[in-house]
Amino acid sequence: MPAASYIDPRNGQLYQLDQPRWCSDERTPLLVTPGTGISREDIDGRMRSLWRYRATLPVEIAKPITLGEGCTPLVQQEWGELRPLFKLEWFNPTGSFKDRGSSVMLSFLRQIGVNAVLEDSSGNGGSSMAGLGAAGGMRVKILAPASTSPAKIAQVRAYGAAVQLVEGPREESEAEAIRQSHQTFYASHNWQPFFLEGTKSLAYEIWEDLAFRAPDNVIVPVGAGSSLLGCAFGFRELLRAGQIAKLPRLFAAQPLNCSPIDASFQAGADTPVAREVHKTIAEGTAIKNPLRLREIIGALRESGGGTVALTEDDIVAALRRLARQGLFAEPTSASAAAALDKLFAAGAIKANETTVAVLTGTGLKAATTVADLVQ
Repeated sequence: MPAASYIDPRNGQLYQLDQPRWCSDERTPLLVTPGTGISREDIDGRMRSLWRYRATLPVEIAKPITLGEGCTPLVQQEWGELRPLFKLEWFNPTGSFKDRGSSVMLSFLRQIGVNAVLEDSSGNGGSSMAGLGAAGGMRVKILAPASTSPAKIAQVRAYGAAVQLVEGPREESEAEAIRQSHQTFYASHNWQPFFLEGTKSLAYEIWEDLAFRAPDNVIVPVGAGSSLLGCAFGFRELLRAGQIAKLPRLFAAQPLNCSPIDASFQAGADTPVAREVHKTIAEGTAIKNPLRLREIIGALRESGGGTVALTEDDIVAALRRLARQGLFAEPTSASAAAALDKLFAAGAIKANETTVAVLTGTGLKAATTVADLVQ
């Protein structure tokens, strides 16, 4: 196999991996050239973290930055007529699935000489980058919307990262980070492709959790799409390696108040489709213009999956229902649980199928809000 490279999916332009880079020369998003996948024999059983799947990475990373991320519980619960499996990603070290991407991306960047990074985030990404950056001895600055949950900002600061709060909508934090990127390397979890190389461990882990089988369905809360694309990339590699017979159907759960992926998918488009945007309690998915919209729509269609847009009442009801089952999720995560009812009612998923709903972050990140909602 040829050596891995960055690739611009829009025109096929390749870039070497050993140069610090977060975008193409035309400032468009990049990916890493597809991997070949692994078999169960390639899993490093000595590692109880996502690094057990290090053979899936495009380069050898000699000294990973790790806090034991990955290997999160997969818990089956009753949900009406369904028996879904909830993947509890808040058991990652900083409380969300983002640690998968941060661990791999920061490990790679440090290996090629980057020791200080800049990131924009509405919460979980910033907490993750700050925590894993601290573990790796890297300097981290986080730009976050001024409206971000105070608990998330407190966590970022506790890790020793610098914080700059940015007034305005979520996208203004990204714009300000890009303006500052000439001073400090912009290690964006939305832009830098190695983040997706970390989140694809979610697919490999679900495969191993299920005795080396793919589920029928995977439901993920989606904003910028890193968890969904990670699942898509990982399951594609497993299919390519002959380890699964077919791709699981992937479903993107979004709040109706900010649902650009649902708008495009339902319109049969892979370009932006106008839909009014309002504030949502699912702040982690409040992304008006997903950078990788085309790739997200492509992954949904390829898998035979789809999208679900949820009202705020849908999300609150699922949040309360999860809590009554002992699962203290943040509102963004509850979108995946709320989607179960919508998809089952529509006949998109069935009771006799294996369905995984990814609960991406802990309710402790927004404890006051969650406590008020579940009363």
